[in-house]
Amino acid sequence: MGGGDETPPSYYFEKFAKFWANFFDAPGTWFREKVVEPRRQNAPYPYYHRNFRRVPTVDECEIDDQVCLFEANIQYKRDKKVDENIINVLRERYIDCTVEHQGNKEMKCKQLLENYDFASVLYFAKYGDMGMGHTVKDAYMRQKHRMIWERRHGDISGAPEEYAEARRKWQEYHAQRQQDPNAMKANSSA
Repeated sequence: MGGGDETPPSYYFEKFAKFWANFFDAPGTWFREKVVEPRRQNAPYPYYHRNFRRVPTVDECEIDDQVCLFEANIQYKRDKKVDENIINVLRERYIDCTVEHQGNKEMKCKQLLENYDFASVLYFAKYGDMGMGHTVKDAYMRQKHRMIWERRHGDISGAPEEYAEARRKWQEYHAQRQQDPNAMKANSSA
C-alpha cells in the first residue's frame, strides 16, 4: 500500500461510463457525420411551415365550380387559423409584458395592448358573429352586407369608443338578417 501507483475509484468509473457512452453514441455519430451530413450539403434549409399556393377567392370562383369553392373554403379556414394564432401571440406578448413590468405596466405595455385591441377588432370584423359551421360563402355574404350597411350608415371599424353606437346597430342588423333574411329584402324595397 505504500506506492503511488494506486488510481482512485472515480477513474475506473469514468472509464466505464465513457466506454458505454461511446458504445451507444459512436455508431449514431458516425452515421450522421459520414452518411447524413454529406448528403445534406446541397439540400436547402428545411422549412417547417408548409407553403400553400394561393387559390382563387370565393368572389373569383364561378357559381357552379365546386372544386374552386372547396379550395377557397379550405384557404379561408387556413387563413382564419393564422389570424387566430396572430391574436394569441399578441395576447401572450401583452401578458408577458404585464408580468414582467408589474408596477409600471400601463406605460410599458401600452403599445402591446393597443396592437392586441386593434387586431382583435379587425378579427371580430372579419370572423365575429359567424357561428360554428360557417363557410367562406357565409363570410363573403357577411362582408357584402357590411359594406352595404357602411355605405348607408358610415364606417364602424374605428376606435371602440367612437363607434360603439354604430357597432351596436351593425350587430342588431346582422342578428336580424340571420333570423329572417327575407324581412330585410322587404324593408330595403320599401
